Formats: sequence, structure tokens, C-alpha cells
Amino acid sequence: MLRITELRLPLDHAEGALRPAVLARLGLRDAQLREFTVFKRAYDARKKTAIVLIYTVDCTVDDEAAVLERLAADPHVKPAPDTRYRFVGHAPADFHAEGRLRPVVVGFGPCGLFAALILAQMGLRPLVLERGKAVRQRTKDTWGLWRQGVLEPESNVQFGEGGAGTFSDGKLWSQISDPRHLTRKVLTEFVQAGAPEEILFVSKPHIGTFRLVSMIEKMRAGIEALGGEIRFGQRVTDVQIEADAAGVRHLHGLVLASGEQIAADRVVLALGHSARDTFEMLHARGVFMEPKPFSVGFRVEHPQGLIDRARFGPNAGHPILGAADYKLVHHAKNGRSVYSFCMCPGGTVVAATSEPGRVVTNGMSQYSRNERNANAGLVVGISPADYRLDPTATGPVSPLDGIAFQRFWESRAFELGGGGYRAPAQRVGDFVKGQRSAALGEVEPSYKPGVTPTDLADPARGSLPAYALAALREALPAFERQIKGFAMPDAVLTGVETRTSSPLRITRGRDLQSLNGRGLYPAGEGAGYAGGIMSAGVDGIEVAEALAAELLGVARP
Repeated sequence: MLRITELRLPLDHAEGALRPAVLARLGLRDAQLREFTVFKRAYDARKKTAIVLIYTVDCTVDDEAAVLERLAADPHVKPAPDTRYRFVGHAPADFHAEGRLRPVVVGFGPCGLFAALILAQMGLRPLVLERGKAVRQRTKDTWGLWRQGVLEPESNVQFGEGGAGTFSDGKLWSQISDPRHLTRKVLTEFVQAGAPEEILFVSKPHIGTFRLVSMIEKMRAGIEALGGEIRFGQRVTDVQIEADAAGVRHLHGLVLASGEQIAADRVVLALGHSARDTFEMLHARGVFMEPKPFSVGFRVEHPQGLIDRARFGPNAGHPILGAADYKLVHHAKNGRSVYSFCMCPGGTVVAATSEPGRVVTNGMSQYSRNERNANAGLVVGISPADYRLDPTATGPVSPLDGIAFQRFWESRAFELGGGGYRAPAQRVGDFVKGQRSAALGEVEPSYKPGVTPTDLADPARGSLPAYALAALREALPAFERQIKGFAMPDAVLTGVETRTSSPLRITRGRDLQSLNGRGLYPAGEGAGYAGGIMSAGVDGIEVAEALAAELLGVARP
């Protein structure tokens, strides 16, 4: 099979124009092209009046070797890579009759979901422990926070089946290196669970919350049909680790909040970035971890039409292009980087806290992306050196200091919002001028349970550190130069965004096990090894492979 890349056609090309374009690129007659499929479709919108589609096409042709030889100098015609997924091994039929302990997966977000799925598909019958609820009940609880201001600490945007990615834009792309095409495995499993087939070829695939709910249920059923077991409402409160005669620490079991003890010697820790109590427990048990950078900021909202026109010009609203997104970066004079994060076209800003008395924002879109506003996180990078709230503190930064930092600003946001999980908000024009917003304007904020107009940069009770506020204030006019209207006075900033990624890393070795806890496999966002649905799913696959390879006595890829 051949692969053609950079095959360009006009945005409004005729339905049958792709085949002639393939033939022309390959210099073939129609009869010599047996079949072709679109592997990827992207677009180039740098010239707004002449947007072009960019295709990657896989083709089966007569005498493939001759075609490749003739086009050897063409960098855009090469053999198509093999993207099929191959398991590291499969458990023999009598494997579980030998008294072995089944592998355990803690957490059932994207990372835990794919770790459990791969283990199940290899015949290893994993046990999944999820502290939250099944996805439909979890959805009801989450809407309870949004509509009534009632938080369920164990069932919310962060905790429950599907993880934080369930209440997001459902973005399915990533910038991770993927030489083994594991992202293709993730996408294929999603399509089999009910996702639209277009996610296999569009350049920036997404699903949206409503579709994710039913897909996750189907994937759970598939794991159970293969012998896996998923238990909800099972919060892990302790790990049983003992050192052997050589001083090597080995995992022997888990303890649940109910008091139940589960014997386990291989556990995937797919905790998610908000499992703060579990991080504290692991730290107390001596599991090696270290602080890592993350980012904090606000959600910004604009009319989606403004973003569409700025990005696509007269082609705004074209059905192939859909709702426009953006990606922005500014390096501020104080040395801080400000960037857009988790941009949600045609979406809403949502309450994403998991702890009482704290306000956290995130963004969410449905598959249609047809809500009135575009939103994105505007966040500032911070390092572990910033975590200490006490300027007189000395000594090394603790891996838990980032959690304390997050909690402080989330509690401040709750106070500024006036309670009831309302969020503090401010007009962009007022924020840039340094004045309090008494009311909001043309852009109606989408955050529920609601917002309270305020001064996010109040000198006495600011919503973020002064260096972050200064960098954001400088970045907004800079972004205006890239997207006309970005700094429109009535655009809305809603605070605060603090859960961009985990503030710590549960460090692992080349075998993907904890550096000082044999049998513990830290994975995904919570362990500091992923960011988003796709990268978390891929990390779940790789960790499941490492665990299975050791268990089955085979080589890892």
C-alpha cells in the first residue's frame, strides 16, 4: 500500500475530485488504482479567502514497486506504515487457575480505561477500582453542582467513570511522539464503541460529552465481557508495601475506605490529577514522587462567531471547517509564558471542583460545538519554586506543595465568587485597565451556578499571584494582534483554572514501575505522564503492556 501526503484541494472541491487528484499525483490510469482511503484530512487557513484541504491518502495500486521506484524522488509518496495494533502476548487458558493475583487498575478515566481494556483483551481479567460513580449517575451529580450548587465530593467533573475527560471537549489529538501508532488503537476502539468514523481521519478529532457517556458504557461492557471487573465507589486509602531481605520494596495489597483489603502485587495507578488525598497517602507511604511544573489562569469567553471570522474570514461557518479554534502563546516581560489551554469551540465554562469550598473552572463542548461562546484557558506557567506560599520557608520543595498552592487559589476564588460555587468574573476591558467590573456586558458567561463580577486583580484579594496577573494583563493585547477582537472589552474572564495538569510526578523507571515500589505502575495525568484524553489513553496502553510483559514473561515492544 502507498501513502500520499500533502495532497491539496480547494475547500469546496467537487465530491469526486479526490480520485483524479490521486491519479495525477501517481501518474496512473484509472484502472491501475484499485482503491484508496483517506487517512487524514486537515486544512490550511493561512489565506482566509483561499482555504485548502490537505489530504493524506492510502492507495492500493498495480505494480506498487514500480510506482515507488518511479517516484523515489517525491517525498510525499512512500509505502504506507503498518498501523495495526499488536498485543505483547495473551494469557494461556489455565493462567488464572494457577493462583495468580489479577492485575488491579485504580481509576477509570481515559488512562485506566485503556489500561483495563488492553489487559482484558490479553486475557488478564483486570479488577478496576473507581472511587466515583458509574458515568450516568455521575452525570446527574455533576449537573447537581452546575444547576443547584450541590457538590458530591466523590462524584463530579474529576471523579467517576470516564474521568475528567468526560466533561471536556472530548479532544482526541495530541502532540506526543507515537512511533507505534497507539493513537490509532485509541481512535479505533472509540469508533467501535460508537464514535463517528470521521475521528479516524479529521486532523483534530473530538467527540463531546454526550457521546462519550454512551461510548464509555460500551467499553466498560466490553471489558466485563472479557472477564474484567469494574467496582465503583471504591476509594483506595492505603497501599501495603514491604521490603524484602535485600531492601527492595514490593507491593502486597490495597486497603479501601470500607476497610476491605485486596491482595495485589501489580497495580496500575491511573489516579487522575485531582486525587489529592491519594497522593498524600502515597507520599506518607514513601512512594517516590517529585514536584513538577503546571499552569494557572482563567477561562476566557468570546462570541464564537468572532473567532470564526478571525480564523476563517469569508469561509466562516463552512460545514467542513466547523467552529474555529485557536492556539496562542505570549512570552511576558517578567519571564512568564502565557498560553491558551484546552480551547473549546462553541462550548461552555464548567464548575470543575472536587473539594468543598473551592472553585475550579474547566471547558466543555458537545460534539456539535454550537453554543454561542468560544472558551479557552488562558494560563501562566509556574514552576515548583513558585509553590511556597510562605516566602520565609526554606529547604527543598515538597511534592505536595503544588497541591497546597492549588487549594489556596481555589479557596480564594470561592470567596471572591461569594459562595455557592459561583465563580469570580471580570470583563477583559476592565481587567486590562485595572478596574473592578460592576457588571458584565455583551458576552454572557456560560459558567454555572453563575458568576460574580469583581476585580480579579484586587491588590488585597487577588485571584492569582501578582506575577501571573501581570503576565495575563500583558498577554491580552498581544493576543489581540493575532486574533482581531480577542481583547474586546466585553469578553469575559472567569476564575480560576488550576487543574491544568498534575502538580507532581510519581516517578517511574524504564520498566514503568515506581522507582521504589515494585508492582506499582504510575500512569496517566495524575502520575505526571499525560495531558488530555489521547495521551492518557496511550500511556494506559503502554503501562498495561509493561505489566503484562512482566506477568507473562515476554518482551515489551
